[in-house]
Amino acid sequence: MKKSLILFIIILIVILSFPVLNIVKWGVQPKRPLDVLILDKTVPTYDRYNHKSFHWILTHNKYVKGNKRMYSYKKDYFGFVPLRPLRDKKWEPRRIRFAKIIELADSLDALYYADTYGVYFNDWYHGINRSNRSRLIYGGLNNSDYSLLKEMKDRNKLVIAEYNILSYPTAPLERNKTENIFDIHWTGWAGKYYKDLNPATNPEIPKWIIKLYEKDNLETWPFTNSGIILVKNDNKVVVLENETHLDFDVPFIYSSKDAQEAYDLPYKVNYPHWFNIIESGDNVVLSEFKIHANYVGDSLLEANLIPEVFPAVIMQPEKKHYFYFSGDFANNVVNYSTTYFKDIEKVDKYLYNNELSDKRKFYWKYYKPLVTNILNDYYLELKEE
Repeated sequence: MKKSLILFIIILIVILSFPVLNIVKWGVQPKRPLDVLILDKTVPTYDRYNHKSFHWILTHNKYVKGNKRMYSYKKDYFGFVPLRPLRDKKWEPRRIRFAKIIELADSLDALYYADTYGVYFNDWYHGINRSNRSRLIYGGLNNSDYSLLKEMKDRNKLVIAEYNILSYPTAPLERNKTENIFDIHWTGWAGKYYKDLNPATNPEIPKWIIKLYEKDNLETWPFTNSGIILVKNDNKVVVLENETHLDFDVPFIYSSKDAQEAYDLPYKVNYPHWFNIIESGDNVVLSEFKIHANYVGDSLLEANLIPEVFPAVIMQPEKKHYFYFSGDFANNVVNYSTTYFKDIEKVDKYLYNNELSDKRKFYWKYYKPLVTNILNDYYLELKEE
């Protein structure tokens, strides 16, 4: 009995000492100054999920602002800022001012455009509800946002941007200018995996998508399994249902051998969230999406000129200072308190499950190592200058 008690006490001490030791190890790390501007226009709640996981990486790696203070996911971003109390529905836009662009580009080290989709009337006044399209309150990539992108690129500074800087509600002029300076082209298609395509049991399926499909196909929405919904900017809807059109219902991201080695990426990982379909120009493709369609799905994709394989992450050749993510990569649910644990990576397998619909695995196995290594490479390069 005594031996069992002693063993239990030893195990308990080991378990309790792990977090304490790793908090101490995180605390003694040197601070790493890196001035980053984060843009997120999609913040309808205080959770700030569309940029919070990027801030997690900044804090975990001890990146600090020019004044040596740690980044705050609540305050250190540009875009839509909800004010307290939330019930009063007051907010303010933290804009990139055109008159300040040259000054910003000179002072900044890096830029991260996490989300420009924006906040809509239904989101803001009735909670998170994108099932119906409603009036835009604030969002889209504007001319000032584009101009800062261009100035940062001209200075050969780090720029990371995500998929919806090109899609709705960004105006065609800003989209075309952005495509031109970065040598990419959006095909107009965007898509998302849904674990349940039955509207009766899954209220997250946007009602406007169902209405568009039924209007275009002159039939009632017939899908009840899992699958992928693809939407084009001209309101065309294509649905790929598991078993009917797909061998695997979730899109996978496959990384090249060079990308696996350079950024510590897995060969493949499931990605159950929004993505868009782009053409990568002369950029380097680090990873690709693949939709695993069967012969029926292949015919449907081909009829709508939708590729089965398309870029997921592209990188500017040569200097490697521009990265474009063709998905809603920064939108992750993370426990911010874990950022202060130095070796949290050693136990990350306990922070997600292997269900194909679980995006947490994507965060820990793909997004986190990718962004961590991009920032680390760039920071070391800056130190050598």
